[in-house]
Amino acid sequence: MFSLFKKKTVIPHVRLTGVIGNVGRFSKGMDFASQKDILKKAFSIKKVKHVAISINSPGGSPVQSHLIYSYIRQLAGKKKIKVLIFAEDVAASGGYLISCAGDEIYANSSSIIGSIGVISASFGFKELIKKMGIERRVYTAGKNKSTLDPFVDEKEEDVNRLKSIQLELHADFIKVVETSRGSKIKDPEKNNIFTGEFWTGASALKLGLIDGLGNADQVLKEKFGEEVIIKNFEKTKSWIGKKLSASIDGQLTNTMNSIEEKSLWQKFGL
Repeated sequence: MFSLFKKKTVIPHVRLTGVIGNVGRFSKGMDFASQKDILKKAFSIKKVKHVAISINSPGGSPVQSHLIYSYIRQLAGKKKIKVLIFAEDVAASGGYLISCAGDEIYANSSSIIGSIGVISASFGFKELIKKMGIERRVYTAGKNKSTLDPFVDEKEEDVNRLKSIQLELHADFIKVVETSRGSKIKDPEKNNIFTGEFWTGASALKLGLIDGLGNADQVLKEKFGEEVIIKNFEKTKSWIGKKLSASIDGQLTNTMNSIEEKSLWQKFGL
């Protein structure tokens, strides 16, 4: 005797959005602490065999990116669950590192994918403070404590030290991508895969950085049928976050956050 009621497939769906790391005074970007619980809930639904994660991020903190990536892989391995990643506008730099936690990665043909590299940017204010008649006074214990002080001339040894750290971080990033994508990546040296370059979703598919084109709703219905139940998990705003958003101070904070984040998004034309 067969059941008249076919059990429907349930797919938990988590959205990870924003610059990775702390952003603003009261609001936070996407970091491990703020996403850990929502990811745990999604992977804790009984008898689930797949979890979908949508990512929309231009990157940010390499540490927070790696923590989120590692936690997703940890949950997937422990529960024997396949992870399906869906890139939205951007999955670049740390956003792409997190995407590598997926067993399969999908994107829109116009999504921005890649930027596998490390960047550090700052300003030099030495001439500005001189014009303003400001005298800089710094006292340190440890000769390298004031490395790359923006108010003095750059020292070659300081720049070389920073570049050495960046090379280590870059090597770590490359290792994650190679572990995730393996032989799917097409000729990484010839195609500048690890140079920090980025591509559209359509080009990323040809290079092996993603597995297919399509959004979460479309792909999940194609894979699991029109009757699939997509259970969305989203991080709710805290009480203080809601209060701040409704206040003048909150509006100012949001404006400052926007300025802080815009420089990262702008790199990808958004």
